[in-house]
Amino acid sequence: MGKVVMYSSVSVDGFVADENDQPGPLFDWLSSGDVPLDESGALKVSQTSYDYTRPYWDQIGVTIVGRHVFDLTDGWDGNPPGGIDHAVVVTHRPEPEGWDPRAPFHFVNGVEAAMAKAQELAGDRIVEVAAGDVGGQVLAAGLIDEVRMDVVPVVFGSGKRYFGSVHAQHLLEDPDVVTQGNRVLHLRYRVRR
Repeated sequence: MGKVVMYSSVSVDGFVADENDQPGPLFDWLSSGDVPLDESGALKVSQTSYDYTRPYWDQIGVTIVGRHVFDLTDGWDGNPPGGIDHAVVVTHRPEPEGWDPRAPFHFVNGVEAAMAKAQELAGDRIVEVAAGDVGGQVLAAGLIDEVRMDVVPVVFGSGKRYFGSVHAQHLLEDPDVVTQGNRVLHLRYRVRR
């Protein structure tokens, strides 16, 4: 079974989106360099960010997201983000009407069911959990092994929190990776057990 990683770009004050669900400049680092991050050529980062991000992306087998993010992105037109093989959507609602059942998206009720499905699909590859409310629920359930953040130099003041509505304390180990890219600081923490 692969490790479970909570991940997102985040403002310095801990938000993954503003009050209007907009990421603002949180993804600017993905276009601030000259090294293509994927085959589309749309994402270009610094060599340092490429060396940190590309190997991680290549290990992801499944991404878990909440229905809110799925709806905001229109389900990425049926293609999981970042070229990932599968996406598991945590939702209490059925898949959207007219949704192509061949699209590699799996709609499940609850984070435990989402994790079970994701681990089945991922095998020994990484299960990535999108930060925010669902990520916070997975952390609170004790199912996260590692927290990765791409910290962007912006202060939102309010918005959607990286750890969602988690109210309990969770200890992380000291960061074992701290990498500075252009307009981003990549951090990786193991979750203390």
